[in-house]
Amino acid sequence: MLALFPKMLLRAVLGLVVLLGVSTSKAKESRGHISVVLLGATGDLAKKYLWQGVFQLYLDEVSHGHTFTFHGAAQTEPERGKKLVFGRLKKLACPSDVLPDRCAVLKDQFLRLTEYRQLRTAEDYASLSREITILLSQEGLEEAGRIFYLSVPPFAYAEIARHINSSCRPRPGAWLRVVLEKPFGHDLRSAQQLANELSTFFQEEEIYRVDHYLGKQAVAHILPFRDQNRHNLDPIWNRHHIERVEIVLKEMVDVRNRTGFYEEYGVIRDIHQNHLTEILMLLAMELPANISSSEDVIRSKLQAFAALQSPEITSAVIGQYEAYNSHVREELQKGQDYFSRTPTFAGVLVQLDNLRWEGVPFILASGKVLDERIGYVRILFKNRAYCAQNESAWDSERSQCKLKQVIFYLGHGELNSPAVLISRNLFKPAMLGGSWTEVQDHPGLHLFGQPLSDYYMYVPVAERDAYSVLISRIYHGKKVSFITMENLLASWGFWTPLLDSLAGEAPRLYPGGQENKHLLDFEMVGREVSFVVKETVQVMNAWDEQTPDKYKTIQSRYRQSQLITAWPEELISRLASDIEAAAMSAIGCSGEFHLALSGGSSPLALFRQLAVYHYGFPWRQTHLWLVDERCVPLTDPESNFGKLHDRLLHHIRVPYFNVHPMPVHLNRRLCVEEDKGPELYANEIAALVANASFDLVLLGVGIDGHTASLFPHSPVGLEGSQDVVFTESPVKPHQRMTFTLPLINRAKQVAVLVMGKGKHDIVTVVSRVGHEPQKWPVSGVNPSSGQIAWYVDYEALLG
Repeated sequence: MLALFPKMLLRAVLGLVVLLGVSTSKAKESRGHISVVLLGATGDLAKKYLWQGVFQLYLDEVSHGHTFTFHGAAQTEPERGKKLVFGRLKKLACPSDVLPDRCAVLKDQFLRLTEYRQLRTAEDYASLSREITILLSQEGLEEAGRIFYLSVPPFAYAEIARHINSSCRPRPGAWLRVVLEKPFGHDLRSAQQLANELSTFFQEEEIYRVDHYLGKQAVAHILPFRDQNRHNLDPIWNRHHIERVEIVLKEMVDVRNRTGFYEEYGVIRDIHQNHLTEILMLLAMELPANISSSEDVIRSKLQAFAALQSPEITSAVIGQYEAYNSHVREELQKGQDYFSRTPTFAGVLVQLDNLRWEGVPFILASGKVLDERIGYVRILFKNRAYCAQNESAWDSERSQCKLKQVIFYLGHGELNSPAVLISRNLFKPAMLGGSWTEVQDHPGLHLFGQPLSDYYMYVPVAERDAYSVLISRIYHGKKVSFITMENLLASWGFWTPLLDSLAGEAPRLYPGGQENKHLLDFEMVGREVSFVVKETVQVMNAWDEQTPDKYKTIQSRYRQSQLITAWPEELISRLASDIEAAAMSAIGCSGEFHLALSGGSSPLALFRQLAVYHYGFPWRQTHLWLVDERCVPLTDPESNFGKLHDRLLHHIRVPYFNVHPMPVHLNRRLCVEEDKGPELYANEIAALVANASFDLVLLGVGIDGHTASLFPHSPVGLEGSQDVVFTESPVKPHQRMTFTLPLINRAKQVAVLVMGKGKHDIVTVVSRVGHEPQKWPVSGVNPSSGQIAWYVDYEALLG
């Protein structure tokens, strides 16, 4: 087909010259020729969006000096591929402002300038390059550049990149733009690997990573809106005036026909890590002086990424629609006993640690099979006013008691259009550039608690699909609308730890649609979120009446000791209440309560429970000790004391001198024997804790059976006269300081907390072994004159 291009191209250019009323002499002043190559031209994305976007580019730019040819490419054999591509091209449409006759001519020219070819081998790419060169020579045109749009799976990127680089680059002096679709990796490591592979073939300025949400008109207007309204926004765009920010994408559809993708990625990788995070950056970044400078924008974005507080497992809630597992079993041919933990809903609380945003919650929420299809960004401002008059007298422009909010409405929902809305009692915005128009006639709709008449509301003069917007920006080389490698890695660096933490968590099941009711509502407390509606659970205690049926399901004793088991939230609630009861009892007897806490991830939820729900806890009479500590500075993220401080101490009123961190950092060095850290801590315990017998010691269990920092196959700390010792962990950081078994076994009460499906195997093993601390250190926990209680959630107990 390409052999026919020279005469056709000339005719197309001349035809457009006449059609557009441009003089022949001016048309000959060509700015050069551009070849657009769409790989994956027969795929769903190309059929739905990309061909229409490429056609829109032609409509917009054909009269501006460049000439074009368009090459649809795929691995489909030529005849079938041509049929598929041109079947789609015949359905191309012009915007409503293009007259039908003009549209027909432009569409005909576009079809004549388009070909389909099979691209598989290096020779295929070399052949394409030769034919483009021959065409340009015959037409007497200079090459301006080539666009390669890779609408293909990421595993194909490296091979295609190699072929483009070796066989199909444009001439020296012409530009190359290679466009990639997400996903860009699965986590930080895979994203880095992909980035390294691509960097061997292309310069970073040649790569355009698409996040199509950056092409949505409301999202694309966030930075211009902030820029055009600096005077009004600068004083109020901060923690002193903004109560919260919501970034939300809700969908009604399920993931049928995409379960393979979803099983690998899930909703957080699919939506939060890219779309919602990019919007977050546009809102939170410091506004550069020149928002058109991609260098300045990415610099501000990276500064905002650096200010993000690392998310914890309690920063998110996850859910899964009930039919998801049946879809997975059907499409991926899994057995009836297969159950996936892949989340299809997630609400994540994000906070930044800088002067502008400290303490402001950014809520990122998205899910499938919800009650409506809608996307929006909502900035809700604080309301400090009290209005003496009745609400009916509040004026939308002057009353400070009405809600104050800025909303970027992405589309769908009741408005069914992109829109920017600003509460009238905030300010009248500047909307420059002529691309947005104010809506004066407000239908009887309400949005986020206010009638539309309470807002200044603006909609696009002409709605454009996100891909049309982005393809135009690729053509113009506007990299500010695309994801750079630094940006990508910063995003994955933020999300990967949370994804790893959530990998073993069971999502809350929800029925879908209107039947969800309040099941997915969640609330924020400090830096944590939790579902508002608690799941119904049953707690089995030692004093429950035993029946054969109950015994078969859940034993009420474990290793001849008390067993308490429930779902995680209820289990933590019960443990916190038991600790408070133990504190009150100890204080009633001796006037003080000595509580020793282990490190690890399991106690973090307990710390939150104590900080948020136990306002009557006698902290002033409580001494807090650590059972074990990693040999790192106390400010290190790995420090057990650091986690205790951030999750508990920071939120309660406990006397400073009642807090006893382990002395792992002495004389500007960590855990050196001659500094005698264990001896110092043992002496402090002996001086303050009667008979060195703690009122309560909280322990956990590792998957290898270790407890505190007492590890299998090591005799250190299992017996002897020492109360505190150094030990070596098999995982980094290796060196630890820990209570010994003799000290633990002098406690009045010991609570062992075990949570998560990953602990099921060790829970089963430990239930069967006797006193074998050399092999299973936790089996040596047996208070000589105290009691031990095992707090084990259902998943750890039952698998």
